[in-house]
Amino acid sequence: MPNSPSKPPVYRFAPSPNGALHLGHALSALLNADFASATGGRLLLRLEDIDRARCRLEFEQAIFEDLDWLGISFEAPVRRQSEHFADYETALDRLRSRGLVYPAFLTRGEIRAHVADIEAGGSTWPRDPDGAPLYPGPERTWDIRQREDAVAAAAATGRPYAWRLDMQKACNTIDRLLTWRETGTRPQGGTDNPESTAGTVEARPEAWGDVILSRPDAPSSYHLSVTVDDALQGVTHVVRGQDLYHATAVHRLLQTLLDLPEPVYHHHRLILGPDGRKLSKSHRDTGLAALRERGLSAADVRALVL
Repeated sequence: MPNSPSKPPVYRFAPSPNGALHLGHALSALLNADFASATGGRLLLRLEDIDRARCRLEFEQAIFEDLDWLGISFEAPVRRQSEHFADYETALDRLRSRGLVYPAFLTRGEIRAHVADIEAGGSTWPRDPDGAPLYPGPERTWDIRQREDAVAAAAATGRPYAWRLDMQKACNTIDRLLTWRETGTRPQGGTDNPESTAGTVEARPEAWGDVILSRPDAPSSYHLSVTVDDALQGVTHVVRGQDLYHATAVHRLLQTLLDLPEPVYHHHRLILGPDGRKLSKSHRDTGLAALRERGLSAADVRALVL
């Protein structure tokens, strides 16, 4: 969707306060800030803190300190996802009313066991672009009464369940080819349609199977919340790492289903560690604060990543 010439572009940096920012975050933050500055655009900060078990106030404060050290300023107020659960529930209700989501009860262990049984017999089980097995979806064929009874029983017994998108049904409601505009770089070895024109990428959300949109420990999934947030915040340009390149297909599908605007996407390279894997908080890769303590300056960090 083209932007109005009277409105400046809107960029956003959206970290999760569940650990220290590292060089990969610095690259993303600096690119967003530089693009916003070069285009006369706005830069927003969003804290993706839906996972309340891992997100902590000290990490949030550290994000502010790191961005200030890098010389990056952003508009107030900061959007915290934990303060907007009602927005995500409203979007989920819209999909639920159209019969595009269903309650899913299999645990991760049950999914692994199911896949192991299938593959033990010599067959292969489909996996998403991140390598996770697709959800078997036994509940997908239930009628409305079966689903309502199962949800009521779960509420009575405390059995956890998630809401998943019926991917095939959702894709069947779209009467046009889904694409997105890409101004960054595509991951090596990708599965993009070779006929896609430069700058236009065909979205293939079906590769992800029935993605989770809500679960007991998080009222919204990354896919749903980021799609809703970008629309509500008026984000016109999404600049993020290549690890989220293929997930864009799911976001484009949700944007279409919910009648939300389509941003321009720019996926940048990832900063890799000595072992060749991308930097990660979960692996406790060196954070920006630690680099600062070693004597590196913000200019040093910029030179390292740009």
